[in-house]
Amino acid sequence: MVFHDWELERLTTGVGATENASAAELEQLSLLGTEHTPIPLSAFLKIVDGQVPLLIEIKSKPGYDVERSCALVSAALESYRGEHAVMSFDPRVGGWFAQNAPGTTRGLVCTDTLDLGFLGAWREAGALEAAQPDFLAMDIRDLPNSICSLWRETGKPLLSWTIRSRELREKAIGLIDAPIAEGEGIG
Repeated sequence: MVFHDWELERLTTGVGATENASAAELEQLSLLGTEHTPIPLSAFLKIVDGQVPLLIEIKSKPGYDVERSCALVSAALESYRGEHAVMSFDPRVGGWFAQNAPGTTRGLVCTDTLDLGFLGAWREAGALEAAQPDFLAMDIRDLPNSICSLWRETGKPLLSWTIRSRELREKAIGLIDAPIAEGEGIG
């Protein structure tokens, strides 16, 4: 399913944990303030149909069966011909794709500020080696830092999230290769 949160309340008319709802149940919910509903990744890929590049974040948390999610996302992407990449805070995602779908561009999402179960995980010994990322996506609040500077010096792309204002965009210029932005008027 294409959905951002672990809990339904913030974005939908539903209540409870997203993982406890079936795909059919999720498709019955309304996204707040819209007539839209969460949809399966396969349906989303048909709608996009290669018109724009996609950056797909695979959610995870400690104890989560991330391999199942990776396999399902990979299966959905098999016939998709548009430009795409996957990324996650969880180094296991990149490792899974490196081993099972090496043609898929993969990124490691990094933070030293926001605790979502993977705070500082990217700095742990062996994390970058396990994730085998093609790019890093660093929390803008944690830039600049020496590891990301070295990463860019080796010619590897550095993205930053979430750029929500002109001020953050200005901060990012020169530190990153591409922003992951949200909202209007930051261009």
